[in-house]
Amino acid sequence: MISYRQAAIATLLLASAGVANAQTTVITREPQPRTVITIEQPLQLTPVQRQTIYRTIVRQRVVAAPPPTVEYRVGTRVTSDAQLYSVPQDVAVEVPQVQRYKYMVVNHQVVLVDPATSEVVAELAD
Repeated sequence: MISYRQAAIATLLLASAGVANAQTTVITREPQPRTVITIEQPLQLTPVQRQTIYRTIVRQRVVAAPPPTVEYRVGTRVTSDAQLYSVPQDVAVEVPQVQRYKYMVVNHQVVLVDPATSEVVAELAD
């Protein structure tokens, strides 16, 4: 009688282990591509405005980003770990259309970035 009891317990344990294994299924999903549609006109800056923005920002003592492994051009996106700064108030007063953008300094260039899309909207150099 003891052997039937032990056999029944062993059978139940093995059966429950099979059920537990069936419940540990992990489903992973591929990240969905994110589409961003912008309906604004491209940022248009005069040479004087570009120079004003560049010179004012360069005078600020911001930490320049290390040389990137990618080249930032208008239309490309910056990585989420890029350090972005708010446009200085005196620049925003002189060139109000850049007030909503952020910037970073890379390879002696000021790169203006739209914070909503992380897209480069302008590159400024001396």
